[in-house]
Amino acid sequence: MDLNQILLGISISTLPLLLALTVPEIARGRVAMALGDKTPSPRGPLSLNPLKYVHPIGTLLLPLLTVVLGSPLVFGWARPVAVDPRNFRHPRSGFVWLAATGPLANLVMAFIWAVLWIRVAALPVLGGSNLASWIGYMGKFGVTINAFLGVLTLLPIPPFAGGQILIAVLPREAGAALARLEPYGFYIVLGLLFLEMSNIIAILSPTVWWVCTLIVRIVS
Repeated sequence: MDLNQILLGISISTLPLLLALTVPEIARGRVAMALGDKTPSPRGPLSLNPLKYVHPIGTLLLPLLTVVLGSPLVFGWARPVAVDPRNFRHPRSGFVWLAATGPLANLVMAFIWAVLWIRVAALPVLGGSNLASWIGYMGKFGVTINAFLGVLTLLPIPPFAGGQILIAVLPREAGAALARLEPYGFYIVLGLLFLEMSNIIAILSPTVWWVCTLIVRIVS
């Protein structure tokens, strides 16, 4: 991969990836506060600035390395918003809603990027220019990365959304046993992504492709 390709990859992926990683955290904080927990922002409204949720390794270094190295898998994380489900008015159901917020936020963003890719890039005023191509590539990447992260976070491994939902709906003892994996779950997934990347891609790709195809059909 030459320098021009690297710079193009960085230019089209930076904004979609930044938003794909940080907006779900902002959404989680907003939902937690709506459910009765003031932990995310005890002194006032929760900040909507994505830059406040940037993690130096998870949001900057790791994603940049995957783009520069031409990896088929772009992965990262944002600085988490502190929440305490014990403060929810209805802790058990609130925990499910909180867990589902991240994947839903990614789904909404995938639709927004699809509009940019399919509708905005095709506007006559852009006339098939280089700007139109760049917007189209960025929109396509935005759809793909949000669909991938939305599907990935539904894996039934805490602290991912799928694992948290499973903890909430399982019988209390089984849920508590699964919750004990939470301190190690992220490292388990990270290890699987790097050691079994081809297998992970093979498992997740059909679902990610189906989500992307459905979104494109709806927007088109």
